[in-house]
Amino acid sequence: MKNVIDSFVSLGHWPSAGSFGFNTDILATNPINLSVVLGVLIYFGKGVLNDLLDNRKQRILSTIWNSEELCKGAIEQLERARARLCKVEMEADEYRMNGYSEIEREKVNFINATSDSLERLENYKNETLRFEQQRAINQVRQRVFQQALQGALGTLNSCLNSELHFRTIRANIGILGAMQEITD
Repeated sequence: MKNVIDSFVSLGHWPSAGSFGFNTDILATNPINLSVVLGVLIYFGKGVLNDLLDNRKQRILSTIWNSEELCKGAIEQLERARARLCKVEMEADEYRMNGYSEIEREKVNFINATSDSLERLENYKNETLRFEQQRAINQVRQRVFQQALQGALGTLNSCLNSELHFRTIRANIGILGAMQEITD
């Protein structure tokens, strides 16, 4: 690197050959060269630069306009979604309230139906008990009557002769037939 700098420094010591030559003084030539290059660029590149900037400006404005349209569309969709959400929430509250009242109604109906079923079962139980009691009483009566009849027959058989015995049996059969007709 030092050699490159030394070669530029040594160029400054060349003698000038007439009116045309190299000015090797970097500090003096750079501002002039830069101003010439900038002047040429500004003069010839002004139209191209303006066109590039205008195109860029139009694209930016178009993008902004599209973004604003999208934003408006999104805001409209958001408002519709909010309105729909509010409507759905109201319907959900209504269904919830209807559901609660329906549950209460079903609960009351179930309790009433269960109470009716229990009452019917209790009545059926009571009727069954009365029927079984009546049947037991009738069975006891029949056994008592049979035993009494057997006892009476035994006494009659031992005390009566056969003709009296047959008349008594016929009379008792008549009584039993009448009793059987009454109980049926």
